[in-house]
Amino acid sequence: MAFDSLSEKLQNVFKELRGKGRLTEDDVKAALKEVKMALLEADVNFKVVKNFTKTVQERAIGADVLNGLNPGQMVIKIVNEEMVNLMGSETTEIQYRPGQETTVIMMVGLQGAGKTTTTAKLAGKMKLKGKRPLLVACDIYRPAAIEQLKINGEKQGVPVFSMGDKNKPVDIAKAALVHAKENNNNVVILDTAGRLHVDEDMMGELEEIKKHVDIAQTILVVDAMTGQDAVNVAGTFDEKIGIDGVVLTKLDGDTRGGAALSIRAVTGKPILYVGMGEKLSDLEQFYPDRMASRILGMGDVLSLIEKAEQAIDEDKARDLQKKMKKAEFDFNDYLDSMAQMKKMGGLTSILGMLPGMDKKQMEQINSAVDEKKMARIEAIIYSMTPEERGNPKLMNPSRKNRIARGAGVDIAEVNRLVKQFEQARKMMKQMPGMMKGKRGRFPKGFPF
Repeated sequence: MAFDSLSEKLQNVFKELRGKGRLTEDDVKAALKEVKMALLEADVNFKVVKNFTKTVQERAIGADVLNGLNPGQMVIKIVNEEMVNLMGSETTEIQYRPGQETTVIMMVGLQGAGKTTTTAKLAGKMKLKGKRPLLVACDIYRPAAIEQLKINGEKQGVPVFSMGDKNKPVDIAKAALVHAKENNNNVVILDTAGRLHVDEDMMGELEEIKKHVDIAQTILVVDAMTGQDAVNVAGTFDEKIGIDGVVLTKLDGDTRGGAALSIRAVTGKPILYVGMGEKLSDLEQFYPDRMASRILGMGDVLSLIEKAEQAIDEDKARDLQKKMKKAEFDFNDYLDSMAQMKKMGGLTSILGMLPGMDKKQMEQINSAVDEKKMARIEAIIYSMTPEERGNPKLMNPSRKNRIARGAGVDIAEVNRLVKQFEQARKMMKQMPGMMKGKRGRFPKGFPF
């Protein structure tokens, strides 16, 4: 996950500050020296780091300590506020044309940044908000780019306009506008060609589209893993053709996160969305305050709640709660709960949004709840008949042997899973108060 190393370093600095009753000027300067090194190692722009630490130092040394905060907490509060300011203070939305006007959005970026996939992700987000988007295949150079857009568009339930690879991108864009008006599409998203590097031909093509088509928003897609190169690319695109916002991709990867902390400060252009995975649903709106909280180890509970609201079927959740209270849950309920966790991005994604969850704690939990082990449990359950899933009491040695062969696991794993379910159901009958928040412990390895 992005920012892991930076978060760990900053949290260590703040632990030192929290332990002090009073902070001297030297304490603040020493702490900010560590913050500065951590930011530079995270590939944050040097000028941005210099201005950031200078501002924090000026505010921290002259700050009045608020009620309920000690001096160390006050410094953390100031760092958090300045980090939010650095990334843009407020969430920036894509601007749509008023009334019945068609909004044309041009997606630009270098090859390999994930532009075509991001374009389809964005269309899916717009559709959920009640827009009627049309995807337009203007990348006539990269092999399979048009087909990729068509496949992703179909998955999102969004139409794709294409004229093949023999027409000029500007002509495709103009024809797409006519098609959109005839088919009642109020947002047109142009997926333009990327190059391995910024060149004159690329910029000339984008300028020509802008000259002949009324573009409402130009959105740049950059790879967060390229660090300061992403910031430089953003600056060049803005200078040459003008951009209105940025989408940062691969922020879930092993990136140091410097681009997210530098782009707004260097270019003045907001980050609109961040790509947090390869699935077409893995695109999150960028909230500067929530990102700052994640970086500083304070969690991101609001995003976690939003993910849960989108992923969790409330009726199923209520049914499961009733079943657990009556000790009637079965293997089908386990599969449902795992499917909903996957929709939320999996265990690692959820843990990353919890306050105070550092890298070491996440590693411990991930090793205890091994995703490969969970996959084997799912394979065991899928090898059961519908009757066996609904009634674990049906299990006998011959059934267990058949299930183990079907799942490709040892019979001992099937026995263990069935035993855990039986223990858990017994526990529910004996301890109804457990569901009301009283202390209780599930059998070791129990998958809920």
